[in-house]
Amino acid sequence: MICTRFHLLVRGLNVLTILFALASSARADDPIPVESRRELFVDHYLIERLDDARLKLHRPQAREVAIVHDQPWEGNTCFYHSVFRDGDVYRMYYRGSHHVPGQSASHQTVCYAESKDGAEWMKPKLGIVEFEGSKENNIIWVGVGQHNFVPFKDPNPDCKPEAQYKAIGGSKHEGGLFVFQSPDAIHWSQMSDKPVITDGAFDSQNLAFWDAKRGLYVDSHRQGRAGKRDIMTCTSPDFLNWTKPKFLEYPGAPAEHLYVNQIQPYFRAPHIYLGFPKRFVPRRKSPIDHPLPGVSDTILMSSRDGETFHRWQEAFVRPGLLPDRWVCRNNLVAWGLVETASHLAGAPDEISLYVVEGYYQGESCRVRRHTMRVDGFVSAAADFKGGRLQTKPIVFAGAELEINFSTSAAGGVRIEVQDTDGKPLNGFSAADCPELFGDSIARRVKWNSDADLSSLAGTPVRLLFELHDADLYSFQFVKSASP
Repeated sequence: MICTRFHLLVRGLNVLTILFALASSARADDPIPVESRRELFVDHYLIERLDDARLKLHRPQAREVAIVHDQPWEGNTCFYHSVFRDGDVYRMYYRGSHHVPGQSASHQTVCYAESKDGAEWMKPKLGIVEFEGSKENNIIWVGVGQHNFVPFKDPNPDCKPEAQYKAIGGSKHEGGLFVFQSPDAIHWSQMSDKPVITDGAFDSQNLAFWDAKRGLYVDSHRQGRAGKRDIMTCTSPDFLNWTKPKFLEYPGAPAEHLYVNQIQPYFRAPHIYLGFPKRFVPRRKSPIDHPLPGVSDTILMSSRDGETFHRWQEAFVRPGLLPDRWVCRNNLVAWGLVETASHLAGAPDEISLYVVEGYYQGESCRVRRHTMRVDGFVSAAADFKGGRLQTKPIVFAGAELEINFSTSAAGGVRIEVQDTDGKPLNGFSAADCPELFGDSIARRVKWNSDADLSSLAGTPVRLLFELHDADLYSFQFVKSASP
């Protein structure tokens, strides 16, 4: 009797196991709802298979020096820059400080600069904070949080007028992170007399932003884990009451010192978080004579849930040929990607990002602008012999397909729309698609049959991209043709 019951129990468990496996398989095979979102190839989330194609990391190109921190209230350790576009103005915030090796910082201030084009920056004389007997400076804040004061413009539709701009800052010895508000991005006040986040080390550029998709404020801050500098995150509905922080996870990536995080929703695809942590390698000695050990670069990581990140191990920003970028904490990318006019007359707008160099050396340091094409962080790429990328089943909304791509003069791209079994749909085969060539951030795809792509909206399909000496950066289904 006991034996019979045991076999019945085992049989029941086996049935449950099979049912669970089938349910899991069904969930795994559910089509991905891309709808009309722009999708990037910063991870393998949408990719079923790559045949003779690969995901290729791209690096921003160094341009002009955007700003030099050479005023008495600034110094050689100006750091933790934040940049965002606000209408017709680009705003930059940063810590002003100066260090003589072996001594404490002579001062810490929160400074402000602005630009009309994102390339040339000016430091307005604001008359707010006195420094060495004068208010003729660009200092906006001195006090709690001055070590790492990080502002942003709050797009929350329920945001109060006096809090259109918010900031976060603080340190362990101050008790944690404090929050701040401003009606005009210049004049600031504390929102709370007590820190709102207390679990962390905080000796870094901690940051927060409003995530419209989640309807929450999201924080990312420094904490140590297993002897390494690492990143925690938490959320809040009101910027004052925060959940218990948890560490980010990076499946398959080694434990490394992540000095800052620079996480943000990508402005052209806000369902994707991009992060630009500065990777610190403390055991390497600078090749130039400097008393502090360590060298740094910046890497790229991405997430679709804000907690699990795909980290690229190849550097996104290398130190490069300038010797003073091979010193300890250089090559930190400012928090914030902004769209600016191209450095090439007549070319589409590009992304600007800003990188610290000359840090902890001499009497000043500087920030150099770097640029790259929009969506141009990673491409699906193939050489001239050709390659293919097939997506997982997706469901889209829209009437046309638009791609951001680049080819050689002899290269090209073709796109096939398939059913979920990988068979080309009538009128949408690769043979029906005239080869696309050129370089465009928004090219519409056509098929010879003039088949109606909108008829497939809401139906699970796959996309097959055939690439020849080409890079594919992103795609998006759109409602109608460009005027």
